[in-house]
Amino acid sequence: MSRGSESVNIQYRVLSLLRDNGPLSRAQLADRLEVPRPRLLGELDRMVAAGRVCEAGPAASRGGRRSTLVRLDPGVRFAAVDLGASSIDIEITDGALAPVASCSEPADIRSGPVAVLGRVSELLRTMAGQGHYTQLDAIGIGLPGPVSFREGVPVSPPIMVGWNRFPVRDTLSVAHGCPVVVDNDVNVMSLGEQHSGIARTVDHLLFVKIGSGIGSGMQHHGRIYRGAEGCAGDIGHVQVEAEADGPVCSCGNTGCLEAYFGGAALSRDATEAARSGRSPALAERLAERGVLTALDVGECADGGDSTSVGLIRAGGHRVGQVLATLVSFMNPSMIVIGGGLTGLGYPLLAEIRSVVYKRSLPLATGNLPIVMSELGPRAGVVGAALLASELAYGEASVARGVPRGEAAGQSALQH
Repeated sequence: MSRGSESVNIQYRVLSLLRDNGPLSRAQLADRLEVPRPRLLGELDRMVAAGRVCEAGPAASRGGRRSTLVRLDPGVRFAAVDLGASSIDIEITDGALAPVASCSEPADIRSGPVAVLGRVSELLRTMAGQGHYTQLDAIGIGLPGPVSFREGVPVSPPIMVGWNRFPVRDTLSVAHGCPVVVDNDVNVMSLGEQHSGIARTVDHLLFVKIGSGIGSGMQHHGRIYRGAEGCAGDIGHVQVEAEADGPVCSCGNTGCLEAYFGGAALSRDATEAARSGRSPALAERLAERGVLTALDVGECADGGDSTSVGLIRAGGHRVGQVLATLVSFMNPSMIVIGGGLTGLGYPLLAEIRSVVYKRSLPLATGNLPIVMSELGPRAGVVGAALLASELAYGEASVARGVPRGEAAGQSALQH
């Protein structure tokens, strides 16, 4: 490794340790990094001069002269953006990913990239005007569709009309004068859950988002697996039915998982059940509100409506069928279910578990927890902030697919 690459590597590892552990002494950093102390002190001096870290007073005594604590510069700021089919969620964080400010509002992704990203920029400028940041160090953003991670553009996203190959990364970078990283929203949620949620100790993770649509983020040995072109994990378009006259999916095919379950499909099926008289509870809500959502189905199920329970279980069964195949294929050590439809609660989770445990081999499921996301709706912004920090802190290990702890200069974009 060249001296320049070694310097980048050391600085990246220092910044990552401080992000994940809080202030550490110079002695602790030297011990953990196994770097000669004079070399470490030189790198720390350079990082202080660059405004990345600062001193934070003396550390506790270790029996001799007390070392100095080092912390991330308190002025470091990242913007985390989670775009959904019908929402914008933004969080400003400090260098350790602690939230400084947040905002959320409804939005229609189908209104196009100019309108949506324009609104994202307006919200960010408003947050700057409120004093939450002066200059962003990086922006991380998750999009609800396939993304070319190398280029920072969405590619033929089924529900994102007008977004194909729009330069999302470059547009935001120019608007805010900082580096930007763009990824699929489920990959981003997967990263967030592993960093700060229930999957903190998990290296082989399958994160499944069930919202307006369905997708998954896969981690193998701590690496996000994106595939050759960045669309790995798009399980919403796995065929679960062979009916030629079944509901048409947003991708144009029939038989896709997403055509049978997810927020849009559940609203459609609940409306049909209400109008056909199969569910008086749903019919009453439809008459009152004019539309039915997944929330209505969940509340009616909680109230004992058997039709609503049946809709949830049917959807969970189909999701379980697809996940059982993935369990046999990738042998994850944990499956985490996230997204808006987790509000459907235990009936959904129980049906998914039942199918996966029944259809997969005992060796693959004997120690396989299937659980709900611990971060809930924050998984996306936490993951986006993590990506932003990795981008800002050097040759990003998570952003580039390299496991935490490996040399920062080892690119793994092929994964």
